[in-house]
Amino acid sequence: MPPFQHTRPARGINRSVDAALPRPAERIVAVRSMSARRPAPSMGRMFDTIVVGGGQAGLAMGYYLARQGRDFLILDAHARVGDAWRLRWDSLRLFTPARYDALPGMPFLAAPDALPTKDQVADYLEAYAARLGLPVRPSVAVDAVEEEAGRYVLRSGDRRFEAKRVVLATGAFRAPRVPAFSSDLDPCIVQVHSSRYRNLGQLRDGPVLVVGAGNSGAEIALEAAPRHPTWLSGRDTGRLPGLTGRITGPLLWWAASRVLTVDRALGRWARRRAVGHGGPLVGIGPRALQAAGVRRVGRTVGSRGGRPVLEDGQVLDVANVVWCTGFGPDFGFVRLPVLGPDGYPVHDRGVVAGARGLYVLGLPFQRSLASHSIGGVGADAAYIAEAIAAAR
Repeated sequence: MPPFQHTRPARGINRSVDAALPRPAERIVAVRSMSARRPAPSMGRMFDTIVVGGGQAGLAMGYYLARQGRDFLILDAHARVGDAWRLRWDSLRLFTPARYDALPGMPFLAAPDALPTKDQVADYLEAYAARLGLPVRPSVAVDAVEEEAGRYVLRSGDRRFEAKRVVLATGAFRAPRVPAFSSDLDPCIVQVHSSRYRNLGQLRDGPVLVVGAGNSGAEIALEAAPRHPTWLSGRDTGRLPGLTGRITGPLLWWAASRVLTVDRALGRWARRRAVGHGGPLVGIGPRALQAAGVRRVGRTVGSRGGRPVLEDGQVLDVANVVWCTGFGPDFGFVRLPVLGPDGYPVHDRGVVAGARGLYVLGLPFQRSLASHSIGGVGADAAYIAEAIAAAR
Protein backbone atom coordinates (compact mmCIF):
# COMPACT_ATOMS: atom_id res chain seq x y z
CA MET A 1 0.00 0.00 0.00
CA PRO A 2 1.44 3.42 -0.97
CA PRO A 3 2.84 5.76 1.70
CA PHE A 4 0.56 8.56 2.89
CA GLN A 5 -2.50 6.67 1.77
CA HIS A 6 -2.91 5.70 5.43
CA THR A 7 -1.73 6.99 8.78
CA ARG A 8 -2.56 7.27 12.45
CA PRO A 9 -4.87 10.05 13.68
CA ALA A 10 -3.61 13.58 14.17
CA ARG A 11 -4.56 15.20 17.46
CA GLY A 12 -4.03 18.75 16.36
CA ILE A 13 -3.45 20.69 13.14
CA ASN A 14 -1.21 23.68 12.67
CA ARG A 15 -3.41 26.70 12.09
CA SER A 16 -1.34 28.07 9.24
CA VAL A 17 -1.72 24.81 7.28
CA ASP A 18 -5.34 24.32 8.21
CA ALA A 19 -6.20 27.85 7.14
CA ALA A 20 -5.07 27.08 3.60
CA LEU A 21 -7.73 24.39 3.23
CA PRO A 22 -11.17 25.43 1.86
CA ARG A 23 -13.85 25.47 4.50
CA PRO A 24 -16.38 22.62 4.15
CA ALA A 25 -19.34 24.97 3.66
CA GLU A 26 -17.59 26.73 0.78
CA ARG A 27 -16.85 23.40 -0.87
CA ILE A 28 -20.42 22.14 -0.70
CA VAL A 29 -21.84 25.37 -2.17
CA ALA A 30 -19.38 25.13 -5.05
CA VAL A 31 -20.39 21.55 -5.74
CA ARG A 32 -24.11 22.25 -5.76
CA SER A 33 -23.84 25.22 -8.09
CA MET A 34 -21.60 23.32 -10.50
CA SER A 35 -23.91 20.31 -10.59
CA ALA A 36 -26.90 22.49 -11.30
CA ARG A 37 -25.44 24.27 -14.32
CA ARG A 38 -23.67 21.40 -16.07
CA PRO A 39 -25.73 19.79 -18.86
CA ALA A 40 -26.02 16.02 -19.03
CA PRO A 41 -23.74 14.52 -21.71
CA SER A 42 -25.22 13.15 -24.89
CA MET A 43 -24.42 9.61 -25.99
CA GLY A 44 -25.36 10.45 -29.57
CA ARG A 45 -22.14 12.20 -30.52
CA MET A 46 -18.42 12.29 -29.93
CA PHE A 47 -17.42 13.43 -26.45
CA ASP A 48 -14.97 16.17 -25.74
CA THR A 49 -13.24 14.01 -23.08
CA ILE A 50 -13.59 10.46 -21.80
CA VAL A 51 -12.07 9.45 -18.48
CA VAL A 52 -11.19 5.75 -18.14
CA GLY A 53 -11.63 4.78 -14.50
CA GLY A 54 -14.18 5.93 -11.93
CA GLY A 55 -12.07 5.73 -8.78
CA GLN A 56 -10.66 8.63 -6.84
CA ALA A 57 -8.51 9.83 -9.75
CA GLY A 58 -11.29 9.66 -12.33
CA LEU A 59 -13.76 11.45 -10.06
CA ALA A 60 -11.28 14.22 -9.25
CA MET A 61 -10.73 14.65 -12.98
CA GLY A 62 -14.48 14.81 -13.45
CA TYR A 63 -14.70 17.66 -10.96
CA TYR A 64 -12.39 19.85 -13.02
CA LEU A 65 -13.86 18.86 -16.38
CA ALA A 66 -17.29 19.82 -15.05
CA ARG A 67 -15.97 23.19 -13.92
CA GLN A 68 -14.77 23.78 -17.47
CA GLY A 69 -18.23 22.92 -18.79
CA ARG A 70 -16.97 20.07 -20.95
CA ASP A 71 -19.07 17.29 -22.41
CA PHE A 72 -17.41 14.27 -20.84
CA LEU A 73 -17.99 10.73 -19.68
CA ILE A 74 -16.39 8.57 -17.00
CA LEU A 75 -16.20 4.86 -17.80
CA ASP A 76 -15.76 2.52 -14.84
CA ALA A 77 -15.35 -1.26 -14.90
CA HIS A 78 -17.00 -1.68 -11.50
CA ALA A 79 -20.74 -1.99 -11.02
CA ARG A 80 -20.81 0.69 -8.33
CA VAL A 81 -18.72 3.75 -7.59
CA GLY A 82 -16.32 2.92 -4.77
CA ASP A 83 -16.19 -0.83 -5.37
CA ALA A 84 -12.41 -0.77 -5.78
CA TRP A 85 -12.30 0.11 -2.07
CA ARG A 86 -15.14 -2.16 -0.97
CA LEU A 87 -13.20 -5.15 -2.32
CA ARG A 88 -10.17 -4.54 -0.09
CA TRP A 89 -9.55 -6.41 3.13
CA ASP A 90 -12.16 -6.00 5.84
CA SER A 91 -10.09 -4.29 8.52
CA LEU A 92 -8.42 -1.73 6.25
CA ARG A 93 -8.40 1.86 7.47
CA LEU A 94 -6.67 4.91 6.04
CA PHE A 95 -3.54 6.12 7.80
CA THR A 96 -4.42 9.67 6.92
CA PRO A 97 -7.05 11.40 9.08
CA ALA A 98 -10.20 12.51 7.30
CA ARG A 99 -8.98 16.09 7.06
CA TYR A 100 -6.46 14.91 4.44
CA ASP A 101 -8.82 12.55 2.57
CA ALA A 102 -11.06 14.89 0.59
CA LEU A 103 -11.35 15.15 -3.16
CA PRO A 104 -11.69 18.66 -4.60
CA GLY A 105 -15.07 20.22 -4.00
CA MET A 106 -16.38 18.15 -1.08
CA PRO A 107 -15.04 17.46 2.42
CA PHE A 108 -14.73 13.95 3.75
CA LEU A 109 -17.81 13.66 5.95
CA ALA A 110 -16.14 12.44 9.14
CA ALA A 111 -14.49 13.95 12.17
CA PRO A 112 -11.23 15.60 11.05
CA ASP A 113 -9.08 13.26 13.17
CA ALA A 114 -11.03 10.08 12.36
CA LEU A 115 -9.37 7.27 10.41
CA PRO A 116 -11.90 6.29 7.72
CA THR A 117 -12.57 2.62 7.04
CA LYS A 118 -12.33 1.32 3.51
CA ASP A 119 -16.15 1.18 3.32
CA GLN A 120 -16.40 4.80 4.44
CA VAL A 121 -14.01 5.72 1.65
CA ALA A 122 -16.13 3.79 -0.85
CA ASP A 123 -19.31 5.49 0.36
CA TYR A 124 -17.63 8.89 0.21
CA LEU A 125 -16.64 8.34 -3.43
CA GLU A 126 -20.18 7.24 -4.28
CA ALA A 127 -21.67 10.29 -2.53
CA TYR A 128 -19.13 12.53 -4.27
CA ALA A 129 -20.11 11.33 -7.73
CA ALA A 130 -23.80 11.68 -6.89
CA ARG A 131 -23.56 15.16 -5.38
CA LEU A 132 -21.57 16.51 -8.29
CA GLY A 133 -23.80 14.71 -10.79
CA LEU A 134 -20.76 13.23 -12.49
CA PRO A 135 -21.57 11.18 -15.61
CA VAL A 136 -20.20 7.81 -14.50
CA ARG A 137 -21.07 4.88 -16.74
CA PRO A 138 -20.65 1.72 -14.58
CA SER A 139 -19.80 -1.81 -15.68
CA VAL A 140 -17.85 -0.64 -18.72
CA ALA A 141 -14.42 -2.25 -18.84
CA VAL A 142 -12.42 -0.61 -21.62
CA ASP A 143 -10.72 -3.25 -23.76
CA ALA A 144 -8.92 -0.92 -26.13
CA VAL A 145 -7.99 2.71 -26.67
CA GLU A 146 -7.07 3.43 -30.27
CA GLU A 147 -6.71 6.41 -32.56
CA GLU A 148 -8.71 6.74 -35.75
CA ALA A 149 -8.79 9.73 -38.06
CA GLY A 150 -7.63 12.20 -35.43
CA ARG A 151 -9.94 11.03 -32.66
CA TYR A 152 -9.76 8.43 -29.93
CA VAL A 153 -11.90 5.31 -30.08
CA LEU A 154 -12.53 3.30 -26.93
CA ARG A 155 -13.97 -0.21 -27.14
CA SER A 156 -15.70 -2.26 -24.49
CA GLY A 157 -16.96 -5.51 -25.93
CA ASP A 158 -19.26 -4.49 -28.77
CA ARG A 159 -19.64 -0.94 -27.45
CA ARG A 160 -17.74 1.94 -28.99
CA PHE A 161 -17.07 5.42 -27.60
CA GLU A 162 -15.36 8.33 -29.33
CA ALA A 163 -13.63 11.36 -27.84
CA LYS A 164 -11.26 14.17 -28.71
CA ARG A 165 -9.34 13.58 -25.47
CA VAL A 166 -8.82 10.65 -23.12
CA VAL A 167 -7.65 10.63 -19.51
CA LEU A 168 -6.36 7.24 -18.32
CA ALA A 169 -7.32 7.16 -14.63
CA THR A 170 -7.25 3.43 -13.99
CA GLY A 171 -4.46 3.73 -11.42
CA ALA A 172 -1.35 1.66 -10.96
CA PHE A 173 -2.63 -1.03 -8.61
CA ARG A 174 -4.41 -3.35 -11.05
CA ALA A 175 -2.02 -6.19 -11.93
CA PRO A 176 -0.96 -8.15 -8.81
CA ARG A 177 2.66 -9.29 -8.84
CA VAL A 178 3.58 -12.71 -7.46
CA PRO A 179 7.06 -14.27 -7.90
CA ALA A 180 7.35 -17.13 -10.35
CA PHE A 181 8.52 -19.58 -7.69
CA SER A 182 5.10 -19.34 -6.00
CA SER A 183 3.96 -22.15 -8.31
CA ASP A 184 6.65 -24.41 -6.79
CA LEU A 185 5.21 -24.21 -3.29
CA ASP A 186 3.32 -27.18 -1.87
CA PRO A 187 -0.33 -27.14 -3.05
CA CYS A 188 -1.37 -27.55 0.59
CA ILE A 189 -0.05 -24.06 1.36
CA VAL A 190 -2.77 -21.43 1.06
CA GLN A 191 -1.54 -18.58 -1.12
CA VAL A 192 -3.36 -15.26 -1.47
CA HIS A 193 -2.27 -11.90 -2.84
CA SER A 194 -3.11 -8.82 -0.78
CA SER A 195 -5.51 -7.70 -3.52
CA ARG A 196 -7.66 -10.78 -2.81
CA TYR A 197 -7.11 -11.01 0.92
CA ARG A 198 -10.24 -10.16 2.92
CA ASN A 199 -9.80 -11.60 6.42
CA LEU A 200 -8.21 -14.40 8.44
CA GLY A 201 -11.06 -16.73 7.54
CA GLN A 202 -9.32 -17.37 4.22
CA LEU A 203 -6.28 -18.89 5.95
CA ARG A 204 -5.60 -22.38 7.29
CA ASP A 205 -4.60 -23.11 10.84
CA GLY A 206 -0.86 -22.84 11.22
CA PRO A 207 1.97 -20.38 10.55
CA VAL A 208 1.62 -17.44 8.16
CA LEU A 209 4.37 -15.94 6.01
CA VAL A 210 3.63 -12.41 4.82
CA VAL A 211 5.95 -11.58 1.93
CA GLY A 212 6.53 -7.88 1.46
CA ALA A 213 7.30 -5.59 4.37
CA GLY A 214 5.57 -2.45 3.16
CA ASN A 215 2.43 -0.96 4.67
CA SER A 216 0.06 -3.66 3.44
CA GLY A 217 2.35 -6.44 4.61
CA ALA A 218 2.83 -4.89 8.05
CA GLU A 219 -0.91 -4.36 8.53
CA ILE A 220 -1.82 -7.91 7.52
CA ALA A 221 0.97 -9.34 9.67
CA LEU A 222 -0.35 -7.40 12.67
CA GLU A 223 -3.82 -8.80 12.00
CA ALA A 224 -2.59 -12.39 11.66
CA ALA A 225 -0.20 -12.50 14.61
CA PRO A 226 -2.79 -12.88 17.44
CA ARG A 227 -4.09 -16.11 15.86
CA HIS A 228 -1.14 -17.48 13.88
CA PRO A 229 2.63 -17.68 14.26
CA THR A 230 3.56 -14.95 11.76
CA TRP A 231 6.71 -14.04 9.84
CA LEU A 232 7.03 -10.75 7.94
CA SER A 233 9.52 -11.11 5.09
CA GLY A 234 11.24 -8.31 3.23
CA ARG A 235 13.84 -5.60 3.31
CA ASP A 236 13.46 -2.73 5.74
CA THR A 237 11.90 0.12 3.77
CA GLY A 238 12.28 2.64 6.58
CA ARG A 239 9.62 4.29 8.66
CA LEU A 240 7.84 7.61 8.83
CA PRO A 241 5.87 8.78 11.84
CA GLY A 242 2.12 9.00 11.46
CA LEU A 243 0.39 12.29 10.78
CA THR A 244 0.04 13.04 14.47
CA GLY A 245 0.62 16.06 16.63
CA ARG A 246 0.11 19.76 16.14
CA ILE A 247 3.29 20.12 14.10
CA THR A 248 4.37 16.76 12.70
CA GLY A 249 1.08 15.93 10.96
CA PRO A 250 0.75 19.11 8.89
CA LEU A 251 4.50 19.18 8.29
CA LEU A 252 4.59 15.64 6.91
CA TRP A 253 1.59 16.22 4.66
CA TRP A 254 3.10 19.47 3.41
CA ALA A 255 6.36 17.66 2.66
CA ALA A 256 4.60 14.79 0.89
CA SER A 257 2.50 17.04 -1.32
CA ARG A 258 4.64 20.17 -1.76
CA VAL A 259 8.31 19.30 -1.17
CA LEU A 260 8.79 15.70 -2.36
CA THR A 261 7.89 16.51 -5.96
CA VAL A 262 9.42 15.55 -9.30
CA ASP A 263 10.50 19.13 -9.97
CA ARG A 264 12.83 19.06 -6.95
CA ALA A 265 16.05 17.07 -6.61
CA LEU A 266 14.98 15.72 -3.24
CA GLY A 267 11.66 14.61 -4.69
CA ARG A 268 13.31 12.85 -7.63
CA TRP A 269 15.58 10.99 -5.21
CA ALA A 270 12.58 9.98 -3.09
CA ARG A 271 10.73 8.85 -6.21
CA ARG A 272 13.57 6.57 -7.32
CA ARG A 273 13.75 5.07 -3.86
CA ALA A 274 9.98 4.61 -3.49
CA VAL A 275 9.51 3.11 -6.95
CA GLY A 276 12.54 0.84 -6.71
CA HIS A 277 12.30 -0.33 -3.10
CA GLY A 278 8.78 0.36 -1.89
CA GLY A 279 7.60 3.16 0.34
CA PRO A 280 8.41 3.45 4.03
CA LEU A 281 6.09 2.21 6.75
CA VAL A 282 3.85 5.00 7.97
CA GLY A 283 3.02 5.02 11.66
CA ILE A 284 3.93 1.35 12.21
CA GLY A 285 7.17 0.86 14.08
CA PRO A 286 9.27 -2.20 14.89
CA ARG A 287 8.07 -2.12 18.49
CA ALA A 288 4.45 -2.55 17.42
CA LEU A 289 5.37 -5.53 15.25
CA GLN A 290 7.48 -7.08 17.99
CA ALA A 291 4.80 -6.53 20.62
CA ALA A 292 2.26 -8.32 18.41
CA GLY A 293 4.58 -11.31 18.05
CA VAL A 294 5.47 -10.70 14.39
CA ARG A 295 8.91 -12.09 13.54
CA ARG A 296 10.89 -10.05 10.97
CA VAL A 297 12.94 -12.08 8.48
CA GLY A 298 14.82 -11.33 5.28
CA ARG A 299 13.58 -11.54 1.71
CA THR A 300 11.86 -14.67 0.42
CA VAL A 301 13.84 -15.72 -2.64
CA GLY A 302 12.67 -19.17 -3.70
CA SER A 303 11.39 -22.57 -2.68
CA ARG A 304 12.87 -25.86 -1.51
CA GLY A 305 10.88 -29.02 -1.02
CA GLY A 306 7.69 -27.06 -1.56
CA ARG A 307 8.50 -24.58 1.23
CA PRO A 308 9.54 -20.92 0.95
CA VAL A 309 13.27 -20.15 1.31
CA LEU A 310 14.71 -16.96 2.75
CA GLU A 311 17.81 -15.20 1.42
CA ASP A 312 19.87 -16.61 4.31
CA GLY A 313 18.93 -20.16 3.26
CA GLN A 314 16.36 -20.73 6.02
CA VAL A 315 13.37 -22.84 4.98
CA LEU A 316 10.06 -21.91 6.61
CA ASP A 317 7.43 -24.55 7.32
CA VAL A 318 4.25 -22.51 6.86
CA ALA A 319 0.61 -23.22 6.14
CA ASN A 320 -0.15 -19.86 4.50
CA VAL A 321 1.58 -17.27 2.36
CA VAL A 322 0.14 -13.79 1.87
CA TRP A 323 1.84 -12.05 -1.03
CA CYS A 324 2.13 -8.30 -0.39
CA THR A 325 4.48 -7.98 -3.33
CA GLY A 326 2.80 -5.08 -5.06
CA PHE A 327 1.39 -4.51 -8.50
CA GLY A 328 2.63 -4.09 -12.02
CA PRO A 329 1.36 -1.87 -14.85
CA ASP A 330 -1.78 -2.86 -16.73
CA PHE A 331 -1.94 -0.53 -19.72
CA GLY A 332 -2.02 -3.20 -22.40
CA PHE A 333 -5.43 -1.92 -23.50
CA VAL A 334 -3.78 1.30 -24.72
CA ARG A 335 -3.00 0.39 -28.31
CA LEU A 336 -0.82 3.38 -29.01
CA PRO A 337 2.99 3.75 -29.05
CA VAL A 338 3.09 5.61 -25.73
CA LEU A 339 4.27 2.98 -23.22
CA GLY A 340 7.78 3.06 -21.84
CA PRO A 341 10.04 0.11 -20.94
CA ASP A 342 8.42 -0.01 -17.49
CA GLY A 343 4.96 -0.54 -19.02
CA TYR A 344 3.61 2.86 -17.98
CA PRO A 345 2.72 5.70 -20.37
CA VAL A 346 5.62 8.09 -20.90
CA HIS A 347 4.40 11.41 -19.58
CA ASP A 348 5.30 14.75 -18.07
CA ARG A 349 3.11 15.27 -14.99
CA GLY A 350 0.30 13.37 -16.69
CA VAL A 351 0.59 14.80 -20.20
CA VAL A 352 1.43 11.77 -22.36
CA ALA A 353 4.30 12.29 -24.76
CA GLY A 354 3.66 11.71 -28.44
CA ALA A 355 -0.15 11.49 -28.27
CA ARG A 356 -1.98 14.77 -28.42
CA GLY A 357 -5.03 14.80 -26.17
CA LEU A 358 -3.98 11.75 -24.11
CA TYR A 359 -3.38 12.06 -20.37
CA VAL A 360 -2.71 9.75 -17.42
CA LEU A 361 -3.70 10.28 -13.79
CA GLY A 362 -3.34 8.49 -10.46
CA LEU A 363 0.14 7.00 -10.87
CA PRO A 364 2.49 6.63 -7.89
CA PHE A 365 4.61 9.74 -7.52
CA GLN A 366 3.07 11.28 -10.64
CA ARG A 367 4.09 14.64 -9.29
CA SER A 368 4.53 14.14 -5.54
CA LEU A 369 4.69 11.47 -2.88
CA ALA A 370 0.99 12.17 -2.21
CA SER A 371 -0.10 11.91 -5.87
CA HIS A 372 -1.92 8.59 -5.62
CA SER A 373 -3.57 9.30 -2.27
CA ILE A 374 -7.15 10.52 -2.11
CA GLY A 375 -6.11 13.88 -0.75
CA GLY A 376 -3.25 14.31 -3.20
CA VAL A 377 -4.72 13.29 -6.56
CA GLY A 378 -6.73 16.50 -6.91
CA ALA A 379 -3.63 18.61 -7.50
CA ASP A 380 -2.59 16.42 -10.43
CA ALA A 381 -6.13 16.47 -11.83
CA ALA A 382 -6.12 20.27 -11.67
CA TYR A 383 -2.83 20.38 -13.57
CA ILE A 384 -4.18 18.13 -16.33
CA ALA A 385 -7.33 20.24 -16.56
CA GLU A 386 -5.14 23.31 -17.07
CA ALA A 387 -3.16 21.47 -19.74
CA ILE A 388 -6.40 20.54 -21.54
CA ALA A 389 -7.58 24.14 -21.44
CA ALA A 390 -4.22 25.43 -22.69
CA ALA A 391 -4.11 22.92 -25.55
CA ARG A 392 -7.52 24.03 -26.71
